[in-house]
Amino acid sequence: MKQNSSVSRYRFAIWLSFLFIVTNTLSRIVLTVMASEKNSLSFIDLGYSFISGIIYDLATLSYVLIPVLLWLTLIPLSWRKNNIWKVSGWIFSIMAAYSLVILAVSEWVFWDEFESRFNFIAVDYLVYTNEVIGNIRQSYPLLIWLSLCALTSLVLVVLINRLPFLIRWGHIPRTQMLSGLIIAQLLVNLGLSGQAKDLRENRYANELAGSGLYSLFYAFNNNELNYRHFYQTEDDSSANAIVREQLSTPDAHFTSTSGTDIWRDIKHSGAERRLNVVLISVESLSADYLGKFGNSKSLTPNLDQLADTGMLFTRLYATGNRTVRGLEALSLAVPPTPGQSIVRRPDNESLFSLASVFNSKGYSSSFLYGGYGTFDNMNYFFASNGYNVKDRLELKSDQITHENVWGVADEDLYGMALRDFDQSSQKGKPFFAHIMTTSNHRPYTFPENRIDMPTGSRAAAVKYTDWAIGNFIKQASKHSWYNDTVFVIVADHCSSSAGKTDLPVERYHIPLIVWSPAHLPAQKVDRLMSQADIAPTLLGLLNFSYKSNFMGADVFATPKGPERAFIATYQGLGYLTPDRLVILRPRKEPEVQMLENAFAKTAKSNAELVKEAIAWYQFSSDAYSEGRMKLVH
Repeated sequence: MKQNSSVSRYRFAIWLSFLFIVTNTLSRIVLTVMASEKNSLSFIDLGYSFISGIIYDLATLSYVLIPVLLWLTLIPLSWRKNNIWKVSGWIFSIMAAYSLVILAVSEWVFWDEFESRFNFIAVDYLVYTNEVIGNIRQSYPLLIWLSLCALTSLVLVVLINRLPFLIRWGHIPRTQMLSGLIIAQLLVNLGLSGQAKDLRENRYANELAGSGLYSLFYAFNNNELNYRHFYQTEDDSSANAIVREQLSTPDAHFTSTSGTDIWRDIKHSGAERRLNVVLISVESLSADYLGKFGNSKSLTPNLDQLADTGMLFTRLYATGNRTVRGLEALSLAVPPTPGQSIVRRPDNESLFSLASVFNSKGYSSSFLYGGYGTFDNMNYFFASNGYNVKDRLELKSDQITHENVWGVADEDLYGMALRDFDQSSQKGKPFFAHIMTTSNHRPYTFPENRIDMPTGSRAAAVKYTDWAIGNFIKQASKHSWYNDTVFVIVADHCSSSAGKTDLPVERYHIPLIVWSPAHLPAQKVDRLMSQADIAPTLLGLLNFSYKSNFMGADVFATPKGPERAFIATYQGLGYLTPDRLVILRPRKEPEVQMLENAFAKTAKSNAELVKEAIAWYQFSSDAYSEGRMKLVH
């Protein structure tokens, strides 16, 4: 017994705990430096983020230690003098260190892209490993990074193993060690959650106050949120009345008196414009990339020219910060709902969509994507809601000039579109097409000799994206259907939605250009609007009469337009008006912010405005969960 007692039972657990705290603290320091490059952090913010961060690191560690302590408790001490055990211990130590170093570096890469700890986006990316790993390989010197991580791991193992307290602390009795773990788990489960750390006004401080691994698993468990379970609600009749009132326009007649039914007959006098429609949703095109919105780097000469000769909507806001959110709003004309986008949810078939309206008018409707449409469930969603789907698989090798892990170059996608439009035109049918681009996405690569900038940067990708759109319009002008076509150019979301606050309004501002010189006059439209308003506004410009179940509004249908927009993360739901922003958060009181010169500050609560915000998000969430967005009614 004395011989065995000299063996430190929990030495590895103490070693792993020290390594875990060291790597997470070093990671937090690096993330703090990265955050400070874009936002100043006060000493209070810094102090809070590190103190809270240690608490979350310890909480995460308590989960990591569960299998480790159980294993070390059950294995007899006599086994540990075996050379096989010792060699295995070294191998396992190096693997553990390597995993923690890789985790830290992954957080830095994720922060560089999203300015956030791991969240639901990271959870989604775990599903699409091919695209994500390919993106990393094409964006970073992966072999060098992995080699440096391996060297760092080896150094950490050697250095930490020299610490004398490992053996001493490793002799803690089993009852004390296991009791401590049980107490820690009770405290963690009773006192912590993903939002418990969000006590500072500075969003960056709150992000730094968390732990990457904890945030990842929290996002995994909370990827879909039931609105009524997590958010403040209003009386159903009151909420329904608010939504129906705001959807009441001179051109609309409700077909039912039921408060939950928003089906309307939209009637326009005069002939319908049966024009072809090409809707291009551009990857990550923030408004501030355009010269029309003040950019001085000449990145978008073609878009700026289209804005001069077409309809430029200057106050449009994206509903979310991911492509699927933009696709949801553009196709279904609905506000965002908490959790996952409808594009990725179950039971999302046969919904009332923009394609269903065009199909009822005899159009051929399609969704064209430059990548593999299995990503984010895009192919299934669009194919199940009235669109003919074509993606990267439709292209032959000689039709691709350049490709990366996210998709083919935009010019190749537009080439596929031109061929598809010719086929529809030859059948004598008008067509509606929704094109989703990919080139303005990391790793930002595209064909050479297109623009005067090398590949690899966001600015260059924006300029290539602009070139490809200009070239597409030029090529389209050679086709018979061109003069009878409306081109709609909009972003899916901004290049980044991160900012000092949860919902920085300026990071949701995107451009919208509707261009058809032969049919639509050039004008600037300054009305506040949401991506959810584009579909009904477009149908209004075509003078279509149709049955509508859209929650978006035609901004020209009333003299003032909707004067509200919806912006959201997967948990924070924003209701934007010209001077205020209402934010709804899970199990928190609604917050009202005043917007002055693009800066937000907390304002006195506005009961009526809060009620409006709740009404919209409550109504839209219920409408989906209860099947009221379905085409059949």
